Amino acid sequence: MVDFLAENNLCGQAILRIVSCGNAIIAELLRLSEFIPGVFRLKDKADQQKYGDIIFDFSYFKGPEACEGKLEAKPELLDLDEEFRENNIEILTRFYLAFQSVHKYIVDLNRYLDDLNEGIYIQQTIETVLLNEDGKQLLCEALYLYGVMLLVIDQKIEGEVRERMLVSYYRYREYFLNCFMILAMVYVALYYGLFYFGLCSQVSAYPLPEHRSTALATQAAMLYVILYFDASILHTQQAKMREIVDKYFPDNWVISIYMGMTVNLAEAWEPYKAAKTALNYTLDIANVKEQANRYAAVTERVHSQVQQFLKEGYLREELVLDNIPKLLNCLRDCNVAIRWLMLHTADTACDPNNKRLRQMKDQILTDSRYNPRVLFQLLLDTAQFEFILKEMFKQMLSEKQAKWENYKKEGSERMTELADVFSGVKPLTRWGREKKFSPSMVTKLRATFLKLASALDLPLLRINQANSPDLLSVSQYYSGELVSYVRKVLQIIPESMFTSLLKIIKLQTHDIIEVPTRLDKDKLRDYAQLGPRYEVAKLTHAISIFTEGILMMKTTLVGIIKVDPKQLLEDGIRKELVKRVALALHRGLIFNPRAKPSELMPKLKEMAATMDGFHRSFEYIQDYVNIYGLKIWQEEVSRIINYNVEQECNNFLRTKVTLVVHHAQSLQLITCYIDQMNTWYDVKTHQEVTSSRLFSEIQDTLGTFGLNGLDRLLCFMIVKELQNFLSMFQKNVLRDRTVQDTLKALMNAVSPLKGIIANSNKVYSAAIAKTQKIWTAYLDSIMKVGQMQILRRQITNELNYSCRFDSKHLAAVVSRTCGLGYFFCAGVVCKRPADQIDWLPLVLGLLTLLKQFHSRYTEQFLTLIGQFIRSTMEQCTSQKIPEMPADVVAALMFLEDYIRYTKLPRKVRTNSLPSVYSAGCAVPAELQRTHI
Repeated sequence: MVDFLAENNLCGQAILRIVSCGNAIIAELLRLSEFIPGVFRLKDKADQQKYGDIIFDFSYFKGPEACEGKLEAKPELLDLDEEFRENNIEILTRFYLAFQSVHKYIVDLNRYLDDLNEGIYIQQTIETVLLNEDGKQLLCEALYLYGVMLLVIDQKIEGEVRERMLVSYYRYREYFLNCFMILAMVYVALYYGLFYFGLCSQVSAYPLPEHRSTALATQAAMLYVILYFDASILHTQQAKMREIVDKYFPDNWVISIYMGMTVNLAEAWEPYKAAKTALNYTLDIANVKEQANRYAAVTERVHSQVQQFLKEGYLREELVLDNIPKLLNCLRDCNVAIRWLMLHTADTACDPNNKRLRQMKDQILTDSRYNPRVLFQLLLDTAQFEFILKEMFKQMLSEKQAKWENYKKEGSERMTELADVFSGVKPLTRWGREKKFSPSMVTKLRATFLKLASALDLPLLRINQANSPDLLSVSQYYSGELVSYVRKVLQIIPESMFTSLLKIIKLQTHDIIEVPTRLDKDKLRDYAQLGPRYEVAKLTHAISIFTEGILMMKTTLVGIIKVDPKQLLEDGIRKELVKRVALALHRGLIFNPRAKPSELMPKLKEMAATMDGFHRSFEYIQDYVNIYGLKIWQEEVSRIINYNVEQECNNFLRTKVTLVVHHAQSLQLITCYIDQMNTWYDVKTHQEVTSSRLFSEIQDTLGTFGLNGLDRLLCFMIVKELQNFLSMFQKNVLRDRTVQDTLKALMNAVSPLKGIIANSNKVYSAAIAKTQKIWTAYLDSIMKVGQMQILRRQITNELNYSCRFDSKHLAAVVSRTCGLGYFFCAGVVCKRPADQIDWLPLVLGLLTLLKQFHSRYTEQFLTLIGQFIRSTMEQCTSQKIPEMPADVVAALMFLEDYIRYTKLPRKVRTNSLPSVYSAGCAVPAELQRTHI
């Protein structure tokens, strides 16, 4: 008779394709469950208020016209609905196709059963298929996989979310199928009593009675799922349920149903009377205690056996080939104990309110000799033991051909079956995060990961047999999940390293005194500090042995993904560095936005000390962990800062902004900037508000990346302020007829610009009086821009200084990067108490504003100032006023500073102004110093 799975057997190939498709669908559902758009949960009030009117559940179908009518009545809802469709239609389509695949799967399975009943497949009926070992198993798998699909959908994708996604897809695509149809055709499988046949049995691998639950584990998982298709058995058929429990669950009540998805029967069967009653004996405390103690005793016994086998020189070729039964028995006992303990301690107390489950867990953890660390060590040892055996037999193939052939017949398949940890993928996570590793344990992790990779065999087996194109995508998904798990396990190594590193940081920052370049010999003992330095050496050794352990692991193929342990170590160090530095920065930069410099400086100094400790320790430790520590430090710290700067640049109007932004806002108070001192002072109290020392502290704390980021943020703020200025200009000037007429009249009065205005005081005073209302807002905006430009100058000065000091040769090459191209120094007279403005912010603010427009506007602006000075001075001379008016002094000072900062040629001033010394007025001392 033709083999059931032969390529020319249409009946076998049809059900094989269905099962292959089922495994692929489950992988897609699991993959999609991690990418559910959060908005469909409508948990946040903001989401409810914004999207509540455009996201519907199945109640939409009671009156779709009414729902759509509400949207059409509000144009803003229609716009939001269209935007929502564009943003989510792709993921909605993918979810819909996945749901549709589930529906199509069961339709295909039912059609296959109908074809069998109708004789479409010659010489094949349901009875003949069930009599075939492969056929019987595939039929069971087909129904089981459908149940798993429904369980995955139910557990991973909430019911309300499914409804909202399907309704949204229906509205946007105008197409809908009921993708959650539970079909009644499954009674066919139950009618033939599939769960009483020996499907997926591993009895040959686990022949002993005490291993019965492990031998029938896969069969039990399928049975658990299939029973839900005929809930009457769970509810009322006491005899059947008692038979099922006695056969499959006499000593276990936690099972793995698919790829680590575990189920606690004590909880799952609570609503079902017959099932709950049948499980009572298994859950009896006396039985729980007996099983816990039994497996704890097995754990202790096999742990010592494995350690004995793994001693160097024990697993010699002759000894191994002569003792295959003994070795397989040890492997069998190890895997049975590991499986039971992992399942029944990880998920026993999943419901904290279930008193019975808590009591059972306490029984396991307290009455037995079980210890999680011992179990984890046993798992490592078992995996190492199995790995060494397999590698050894491969090398011995040519030399020991006869014994190898005997092993292949008796032991190869057995070892593969015994090594399966399919049920332990999820529970293993608990012990994979143990907080203490030794180098030997790290080395054994490679074998453990290879052992875990065997979990990929089950979902890929049928896909591979069917030559399905889904093989690659499903392999990539499960391999990626496994690699992600490997990363999580190995992440404990960087975590442990940084725990030691923090202690090193504390010692180097607070305890160890830096040795000076010259030291008197009688003080040598004081600087030796043998105790702290010994502690640093001890911690350094602890870090180095972790690195030694992980680097002893070779490149490992996990599924279809190649894992480089050195790269994993570096990635883990980067991740841990980012986490800890980001946390330190977050804690260090939390402050009162109105805090005084005296309050901020200590906090910045403390933060700078912390960052310096990280930097020095990372530099110190790099040789011991075989990484480019400083390179990683610079890349990750810059990435943290640049990311946060980018976030702030996008949202800098929020309350949560940086230190310099708060200071830029606080400088809007009555302050005076003394350029020669690089310091802001309070005009009334003469107390320092902020100075360049602030940026020195920021440089020490955040480095060059931090200062560059602050500079970029200030640029965004300046742009925003200029936009505000233009908005005010549109509103207060271009749309105000009165202001327009006043400005036109002024321009007519001052024309031509090269001339002298007769009765200038009256002309200017009248114009100012009629436009008084716009100047306050304009002045505030211009001053803000000027103040932020001064802050940028201070940042530039600090970058310039640090660059020249730390790297004078590099500074000459990258002058633009370090800010040298923008460095200038000039003096400006400080604001007098009677004045209402601070000169330098005003100059830089107007300079920045005019730079946004064509140069002719700057020329016209300077010409108007020159005309004002000439006209006013002409009027003073004619009226024989002995002193130069204050307005002229201010205008001359402004013009001088403006020309200096814009680096305009001196002739710009001389062409528009006469010599003030010949005007017949006394020149103030401050003007004499500026050589106007």
